[in-house]
Amino acid sequence: MDSRRLQRVSEAMREELDEIINYELSDPRIGEVSVTEVHLSPDSHMAHVTLRLPGDEASRRATFEALRHATGFIRHQLAERIELFRVPELRFEPDSAVDPNRIGPLMRRIRRGRPREERDTP
Repeated sequence: MDSRRLQRVSEAMREELDEIINYELSDPRIGEVSVTEVHLSPDSHMAHVTLRLPGDEASRRATFEALRHATGFIRHQLAERIELFRVPELRFEPDSAVDPNRIGPLMRRIRRGRPREERDTP
C-alpha cells in the first residue's frame, strides 16, 4: 500500500476508533480513553492502536480487557464506516510516551522552576 494512503487510512481509523470507543461502547469498565495513534502494517493486516488511559493501573487493565472483549464489535463498526478491502486485526497498546501518573509531579516541578545556580560575584 502507498505510504500516503496508509497514513490517510491510519488517521481515518484513529478518528473513528476514538468515536466508537468513547461514544458507542457501553461497558462500564471503559473510562475516558484517547486514541493517540494507529499504526497499520504495510500489508494492512494488523493495526496497532495506541491509547492514552488516565487512572490507576487496575482501571487501565480493566479498560484493556473490555476493549479486547469488544474487538469484534469495534471491527464491525469500522467496516461500516470506512471502506476497506479488509478490516485489520486490532492490537491495543498503552501510550508509553507519557505516563499519566508522572504528569502531576512533572507539572509541579515546572511551575516551581529550577533552582538557580548561585554565581560567584567578583
